[in-house]
Amino acid sequence: MKHIAIFASGTGSNARKIIEHFKGHSSIKIHLVVSNKPKAPVLEMAASHGISTLVIERTTFYKTKNILHELSLFQIDFIVLAGFLWLVPTYLVAAFPKKIVNIHPALLPKYGGKGMYGMHVHRAVWAAKEPTSGITIHYVNEQYDEGDVIYQAECPLSGAECPESIAQRVLKLEHEHFSRTIEEILSKKE
Repeated sequence: MKHIAIFASGTGSNARKIIEHFKGHSSIKIHLVVSNKPKAPVLEMAASHGISTLVIERTTFYKTKNILHELSLFQIDFIVLAGFLWLVPTYLVAAFPKKIVNIHPALLPKYGGKGMYGMHVHRAVWAAKEPTSGITIHYVNEQYDEGDVIYQAECPLSGAECPESIAQRVLKLEHEHFSRTIEEILSKKE
């Protein structure tokens, strides 16, 4: 059985889709949801599905390796970043080589890096009058959005788009592809 920890900072729409996708799966289980925000709606959503939750604090996350102990208690094999906005520290990347994935709401390498998340990305795509946008699922390394690309999906944009409509179209791609891609990765690692 592969045990996944989902790291999320917000409402958790991707986390919810992942939890629903793997509910009752024969070899993959969502075992823990970790958030850096004590009042993040994702925590309540996870608890409603019977999934353990953990709130982390910035100084402890970056100045100690306590999270490794917590993850070992839950026998975590794989980490999924689903709207988690902090840079993953080097020690955590080293402890989970090619076992941490992130989803980014743009076609990397465009519109990635520090500060490029959520509506910041969609506004930048809109302002540049890009003909397409999409998602990138990638392995996590020590830099924002620079890990090896695993999967990309794109959607064409019309001149009538606005940042909000781009966000809706990209979110649909996230929900359609993230869980399936995670399952494919973990199936290859068996």
